[in-house]
Amino acid sequence: MGSLNTSSEEGFILVGFSDWPHLEPIFFASISIIYSLTLFGNTLIIILSQLDLHLHTPMYYFLSHLSFLDLCYTASTVPQLLVNLSGLDRTISFGRCVAQLCIMLSLGGTECVLLVTMAIDRYAAVCRPLHYTTIMHPLLCRALVVFSWVGGLVNSLIQTSLVMAMPLCGHQLNHFFCELPVLLKLACEDTGGTEANLFVARVIILVCPLVLILGSYAHIAKAVLNIKSMAGRRKAFGTCTSHLIVVAMFFGSGISTYLQPVHKYSEGEGKFVALFYTIITPMFNPLIYTLRNKDMKGALWKVLGRGTDSR
Repeated sequence: MGSLNTSSEEGFILVGFSDWPHLEPIFFASISIIYSLTLFGNTLIIILSQLDLHLHTPMYYFLSHLSFLDLCYTASTVPQLLVNLSGLDRTISFGRCVAQLCIMLSLGGTECVLLVTMAIDRYAAVCRPLHYTTIMHPLLCRALVVFSWVGGLVNSLIQTSLVMAMPLCGHQLNHFFCELPVLLKLACEDTGGTEANLFVARVIILVCPLVLILGSYAHIAKAVLNIKSMAGRRKAFGTCTSHLIVVAMFFGSGISTYLQPVHKYSEGEGKFVALFYTIITPMFNPLIYTLRNKDMKGALWKVLGRGTDSR
């Protein structure tokens, strides 16, 4: 445990994208713009969901929590990344590194479970429309959101404690934040047992939610195909397509990072994949949900003074 104590005293150096110094100014400018769009888009969804009475439904209640999650997700990594890209400071203390790892895993796990609750909502809306308001009662919606946050936090604490219980050798992290696979590569001892335990935790928080989501949408697809009206089919598919796009982006990048053995993890590729799920996906979520959603667009025009109450 001596190496771990040394790390706790000296902290870590985040390599970031310093291997490509000629790209750092481009990354800095691009990520600054994307971060600004992410803050604006997700904040806008939260505000519209509160202001417009038409959006006081379970679907938009869950969506506003997803937007809040994305705001927290980007805030936990992007400011530090921008400082890193500017060359001002590439270090992070041991305590901050542990906190960042725990927060990132917690927010990621919460989003996995929250996407399941959104799938359940769409299942109830399409497959049980006559009982929708009874099934998706406000108390149930709140309970599902609380369960999402608690589930993500518990899973995060388990994974963080498993990693931080190992002695770490070295202080250089070839990443732009304290990513779990990168920390495992610094372990001074065999990680086989820890990786096995971590794999179980990841399957619970990644694979199980994905299976539930795909199962919900299999039932939704079956119900939609039984709708005789083409207009009805388009409307039903339209309400679900946005959610499926978000699921594909989030789980695709997450599984490619966390469900592979540490020895196969490429730190160079991992940094670019991490850019996708920490920066790109949170920016696209508001675009996907607003551009494809007439209720959200109507609420926006109404706030801007151009809409009507004709919806």
